[in-house]
Order: sequence, then C-alpha cells, then structure tokens
Amino acid sequence: MEWLPIVAVVVTGLLVGVEASVMFVMNPIFDGLPDDAAVLARAHGGRMLGRLMPFWYIGATLLIAGTALVTPEAAALAWTSVALMLVSVVMSVALLVPINDRSKEWTPDTLPADWREQKDRWNRLHLVRVAVIVAAFVLVTVAAVR
Repeated sequence: MEWLPIVAVVVTGLLVGVEASVMFVMNPIFDGLPDDAAVLARAHGGRMLGRLMPFWYIGATLLIAGTALVTPEAAALAWTSVALMLVSVVMSVALLVPINDRSKEWTPDTLPADWREQKDRWNRLHLVRVAVIVAAFVLVTVAAVR
C-alpha cells in the first residue's frame, strides 16, 4: 500500500490545480469577454465541472483517508487533511453548488438582475474553498513523505 499516499497526493494536487486554474486563470479570462460570451462560458464550465467535481472531491477525500490508515506515523496530518476536504465538500454543497446550479442555466436572455453579485459571491466562496483544499493538499503531502 506504499502507492496509496502517492496516488492521494497526485489526485489531490490535480484537484487543487484545476480549482486554482478556475479561480486565477479561467474566471479572469471569462471576465475579460463581453458579458454575453462570459455568461455562456461560465455556464458551460459550470455544467462540465459540475458533473466531474463531486467524484473528484469524494475520491480525493477517500484516498486521503486511506493514506491516514496506511501511514500511522503521519495519521494526524492525514486525518486533518480529510477534515479539511470534508469542510470543502460541505461548503461546496451548502454554498457554491446552489449558485452554480442557477448559473449553469443562464443565457444572455435569461440573466437575473443580480447575476454579477451571484458571480462575485461564488468567486469569493471559491477562493476560500481553494485555500481550504490547498491546506488539505499540503497536509497530505507532508503525511505522504513521512
């Protein structure tokens, strides 16, 4: 089972990379587009990632839990990482997914009056989520190398 911590680090690291890319690369690109194109791009991204991310978050969390079980000398670090991943999942389901579910259906013709405020709220919450999963990634990485 020496491979499990490595897989946990790789899967979690890729998750962090995608989420950081959304925050620091994709969203700024979308924000530079005309509003109609930006709305369509965000809606498409929300649909695509909305299907994939639940499996990725749960898979990463399970791999980190497995790391906690096979690395007793670093179990506290790995379990703390699991806790942070669970915080990110709860935060996603309670705060980000409702906004995403609305925005993935938006078109230039169906935008609510407060669409910019909803987009900005999602971005702020996503930034916090990225910080949480970065912390989880750091902890599981340290656990894996012990």
